[in-house]
Amino acid sequence: MAKYSGADCRLCRREGCKLFLKGDRCVTGKCALDRRPTIPGQHGSANARKKQATGYVLQLREKQKVKRAYGLLEKQFKEYYFEGKRQKGATGEVMLSLLERRLDNVVYRLGFGVSRAQCRQIVNHGHITVNGKKVDIPSYQVKVGDVVAIRESDRKIELFKDLKDNKTMAPKWLKLDSSKQSGEVIAIPDRSDIDLNIAEHLIIELYSR
Repeated sequence: MAKYSGADCRLCRREGCKLFLKGDRCVTGKCALDRRPTIPGQHGSANARKKQATGYVLQLREKQKVKRAYGLLEKQFKEYYFEGKRQKGATGEVMLSLLERRLDNVVYRLGFGVSRAQCRQIVNHGHITVNGKKVDIPSYQVKVGDVVAIRESDRKIELFKDLKDNKTMAPKWLKLDSSKQSGEVIAIPDRSDIDLNIAEHLIIELYSR
């Protein structure tokens, strides 16, 4: 399946919730979902979601919502489901924890970029180090004790020069040091650390069909 290349705001409208794909725009009056909270397209009436809210459709929409929030293709996302199933614990919770520990998401959670998409680019372009070594793989899984930082030689780039004033409220499993433009993984993220409104049991039901 090809990667979606349309307007990000249409994805939020389609899923009926904010996926925070556009950074600061999502929390201002410019948010497309706030201005037009209907499904995009000719069938996007105000009652469309209510009419569709049954069984398989609910499960599918929940999967699409999480996939789109983390910026993954179907094959990539399904691998997280199978990995969650292999590991100990509730499959859905393990799957979400794995998604949170993606390097691009950690960079986002630390406030080094305004959206996961931007943070994925930051990682791809080699601006990030883990424990002092450059890592340019967005799906890299961080571990407890890992230190994620902006590469020292890149800290004067326009994109990063104001990060010393970073006021991001990092989740409790990360320890942000704005002065060093770095953050340490101090715990494995648990279910309470996921700030998106996700009903992961619906995704598990879908893949268990």
